Amino acid sequence: MTGFTRPMRSLQVFFALALLLAAPAASVYAQATGLGRANIDLSLAEAQRMMLAKNRDLQAARRAQEAARADSTTVDRAPNPNLTLQTANINPRFGVGAGGLREKTVDTTVRIDQLIERGDKRELRVKTARTLEAAVDADYLDTLRQQRQALRYAYYDLGLAQEKATILSDTAALFDRSLDAAERRLRAGDISAADLSRMRVDALRAMNDARAAESDRARAQVALAYLIGAEASAQGLRAGDPWPNATTPPGGFDYGLIERRPDVRAAKERVAAAESARELARRLRTRDVSVGAQFEHWPQSEINQQGTGNSFGIAISVPLFVRHAYEGEIRRAEVDLDATRDGLERVRALATGELSRAWADLQSASERVRRYNDSLIGEAKRAADAAEFAYKNGALGIMDLLDARRILRATQIDAVTAQADYGKALASWEAGMATKED
Repeated sequence: MTGFTRPMRSLQVFFALALLLAAPAASVYAQATGLGRANIDLSLAEAQRMMLAKNRDLQAARRAQEAARADSTTVDRAPNPNLTLQTANINPRFGVGAGGLREKTVDTTVRIDQLIERGDKRELRVKTARTLEAAVDADYLDTLRQQRQALRYAYYDLGLAQEKATILSDTAALFDRSLDAAERRLRAGDISAADLSRMRVDALRAMNDARAAESDRARAQVALAYLIGAEASAQGLRAGDPWPNATTPPGGFDYGLIERRPDVRAAKERVAAAESARELARRLRTRDVSVGAQFEHWPQSEINQQGTGNSFGIAISVPLFVRHAYEGEIRRAEVDLDATRDGLERVRALATGELSRAWADLQSASERVRRYNDSLIGEAKRAADAAEFAYKNGALGIMDLLDARRILRATQIDAVTAQADYGKALASWEAGMATKED
């Protein structure tokens, strides 16, 4: 045993030193992220602030905004002119003559060409880009709306997992104490071996349920950590806020607010952009004109009697629509416009259905929470306490005791599930009603 124990102690010392060395780095990371490995009671408001700073979907939406603004800058430019330098009529037989560069018997041309767009094409491009920029801004607000809803879902899922883990852990501890008492009663002859076996089976089930609840809590921690960009600290996250009060907002909702929702506004902006793009496609039939101006220097000499000296010239270039007149581009723009209009109607329909479902879910969840809080939890607790008392005094059998415990545990879990469902229904309702960044 001595030869085996000494290497084990060496390994223990090695791991202890490694942990001590790693502690400063972990401390620095905890200071940088605001979270550590220890349990952190995270409020919903704190989680929302972290989401705004670190959520990856929001970061991607911000990048899309930057790209849309860059596109608006790109299209708000007139075409650049073209500069052409050309030297021609170089005679290899007679050479280029003597003297400086200006006396060389070559034909040198300097030319500038400028495309002049007609039909307000540039203005239409700018209008399309600015409208798409507004659509992307609305997309960001819609992403923010969805991520806030997802965050609250994850937060309440973690709260539910915490409550379930506590309930099932307490149940498992209760069975441990009951097993000790039952074994003493078996030795005293008060219960049968079959009753003890039944209790052991339920105790093992309670242990399995408690372990499964711990796994559910770990998954909920990871899901919340991803949304707030704190994956390294997921094991320490805890939902610290109490459950929201189960109240139903008075009245229904105004369908007119659907038009102010960011997803509907984004779809409307894309329809406007498609209309501008269709008009731009139609304006392609308005011919653009290229205007050119040139200066030509071709000196005369003994070997070149054709030189014209200094001369000037202008040119105008106009496209000829002999092969096509942009019929395909125009038709594609019209199809795109129809598609964006269909998309707008689809978004409106989805928003209307979402609000209707959220309102119905909120009413149902509120009623369930009140029912559990007002009567069900109290009744189940009194029934379980009465069963425990009766069993201890020999007035109740083991099966009735186990049934009472199962009912109480199931009622407690259903109650916290109803609380979580209400929190998520409230999140869906508020997300469906959101019309701005607040």
